[in-house]
Amino acid sequence: MGIIRLKNIRVFAFHGCLVEESKIGSDYSVDLTIEADFSQSCDTDELIDTVDYVHLNKIVCEEMAIRSKLLEHVAKRINVRVLKEISQVTKTTVEVSKINPPIGGDVEQVTVILEQTR
Repeated sequence: MGIIRLKNIRVFAFHGCLVEESKIGSDYSVDLTIEADFSQSCDTDELIDTVDYVHLNKIVCEEMAIRSKLLEHVAKRINVRVLKEISQVTKTTVEVSKINPPIGGDVEQVTVILEQTR
């Protein structure tokens, strides 16, 4: 088994429960970690035999573009879609962070972390 980790995928999106969040949007950071068997790609050196991180990034960006009230909902959609579309993946861990959340304090970010296994 091996791991691919995409760190700090930066996106601008419109998630949140407040009406203002749906209009003005916020900055987000997403980390995605997947586990898969890379034994074949280690031998063949061919992209077709591994998990393409371009595909992983595309899934994250497309799911982040769909408005949700809760970060948990977005994180689950990312995990489900990765497992559905990429058969080699056996486990996903996604961290969705809202930068400077509007929670009435000086908070750098709030993060939701969800894992899912096949």
